Amino acid sequence: MERARGREMSSLEGKVALVTGGTRGLGRAIALGLAKMGAAVAMNYRRDEASAERTLAEVRALSPGSMLVRADLEDEGQVRAMVAETARQLGSLDILIANAAATAFRPLLESRPHNLERTFKLSVGAFVAAVQETSKFMAAGGRVVMISGIDAIRNLPGHGVLGGAKAALESMVRDFAFELGPRGITVNGVNPGFFDSDSSRMYAEHVGIPYDEFNARAAARSALKRLPTLEEIAAVVCFICAPAASCLTAQTIVLDGGLTLGFPLAS
Repeated sequence: MERARGREMSSLEGKVALVTGGTRGLGRAIALGLAKMGAAVAMNYRRDEASAERTLAEVRALSPGSMLVRADLEDEGQVRAMVAETARQLGSLDILIANAAATAFRPLLESRPHNLERTFKLSVGAFVAAVQETSKFMAAGGRVVMISGIDAIRNLPGHGVLGGAKAALESMVRDFAFELGPRGITVNGVNPGFFDSDSSRMYAEHVGIPYDEFNARAAARSALKRLPTLEEIAAVVCFICAPAASCLTAQTIVLDGGLTLGFPLAS
């Protein structure tokens, strides 16, 4: 009986999830994790159709009802249409994972109006539109999870615009949690610090540090002397979506091996 209860508290059987930026990197790991727990997963992508189809095949091997949904998240109309199409095709929408983000690595003093506009549209604008639209379909037990970043809580040269957007999202997590809480819907964030991603590799190149050295330096400053893996981050996101986490809301969980709490002058 205890085992059955444990499975029930960790199962997502019959649930439908939408993951933005869900076909590569962390989004792919989250989609796979949700599918392993039994959810049907709609994975958003914008351009890379070949990568999207490969991920879809992997996810469908675990959850045959899963699908792809193409949308440019800078376009509010496409964001709302993506949510509605997911609910129409899969019959409901229980979980929203806001994972997609992008920016140009520029100092704030050199940022141009279109840098701010595009970054905030893709992150803040898309998040608000997606939550608003999702809330029309989501019942009690629903989950919203936003993927934040170290730039929301620490200075990261060249990340001023995206850091500002992520900080805004962490604030919105709290507000949405209180607006949706009376309906039994939880809203949380996960801030994974540094981890292996296309964006991390691009940033290491931008600051002129070989990627392996970049990772090693960051890991050395953490409590665990290592950085989280994609699978570890995805596991925390999936836990938040499980019935066992029904009282967890309005939080942004920092999952960085203790990196951001270390002594800043540590060698």
